[in-house]
Amino acid sequence: MLLLIIRAIYILICVGALATFAFTQNSGAPPFVEAHPVASFSVMLLIMLSILLIDVLIPRKRVEVISAIYFGLLIGVLLTYLLNLALAPLFAMLESMNAEGAAFRGAVTLMAILMMPYVCITFLLQTKDQFRFVIPYVEFSRELKGGSPMVLDSSALIDGRIADLIDTNIVETQFIVPSFILQEVQDIADSQDKIRKSRGRRGLDVLKRLQQDPKVEIKVHETIEDREKTVDQKLVDLCIEINGRLVTNDVNLNKLAGVQGVDVVNLNDVANALKPRFIPGEQLRIRIIKDGEGQGQGIGYLDDGTMVVVENGTREMGKEVDTVVTSVLQNSAGRMIFSKLADGHV
Repeated sequence: MLLLIIRAIYILICVGALATFAFTQNSGAPPFVEAHPVASFSVMLLIMLSILLIDVLIPRKRVEVISAIYFGLLIGVLLTYLLNLALAPLFAMLESMNAEGAAFRGAVTLMAILMMPYVCITFLLQTKDQFRFVIPYVEFSRELKGGSPMVLDSSALIDGRIADLIDTNIVETQFIVPSFILQEVQDIADSQDKIRKSRGRRGLDVLKRLQQDPKVEIKVHETIEDREKTVDQKLVDLCIEINGRLVTNDVNLNKLAGVQGVDVVNLNDVANALKPRFIPGEQLRIRIIKDGEGQGQGIGYLDDGTMVVVENGTREMGKEVDTVVTSVLQNSAGRMIFSKLADGHV
């Protein structure tokens, strides 16, 4: 919205200034401009608007508003002054050759004073993390904790394990929650379905917990609404724009981001990496609580929720038994352990 306002003000100023220059008598315009005011006005306005078109085509970025406007105006005016100094010999030569040199100097100065501040302001508005204000031996830049920022999706917030992970002090980076993800979690929390409502409220509670944690820097990133893109694609585009990593436990989103070159932190992979490793031949003591899909299979669970499939375990239903690991199946969706009854239960 701020960029739209600046662009609208820029167009109005250009139209007013150029109209005054082209159509007002004794404005100091060159004879050609006075003889063809409409054509001259149109050409100069087209040049001004071409800068606006170039700006619109540049990928949108963000920066602190006040500093961008201040430094943009300052640098724009400075560049205009330097441009006039650089062209001063040319203007002097034109003035010595004919009387139109001073008029051309005024035209170039007007166009430069309109173009330079606008270009500088919009450039700073669209460069946030990349902008650095450098003077000799001193560099002022935005400080970020850790590496590239992590973008949280709704599944990561609702899951809640990200908060527990941060409490371990092994993660030190900025976390970003896009505004459309916050709206999605809010919509889930307002659902009429009790389970969805509970999940949505848990996501909001996790976000509040993260915001109150002094060890983590979390920011709600305002984005322009785009109804033509899915939420998953908007997440991927945001990660590409800010060079961030995506935090999720959604398998399909994981694949979509991976295809487009975005680094993904899958919470299921993190949890699996921290689970105890079991190799074939190791013994496990497990309580069989239900039947499996295969004939005679029994199902039990470890303390961390890992499913253990016990061959011929149905006859020991409801009991704690010793089993021997035969194989382990692990992927981003979770981990399953296949085992058989130990010799004493055969």
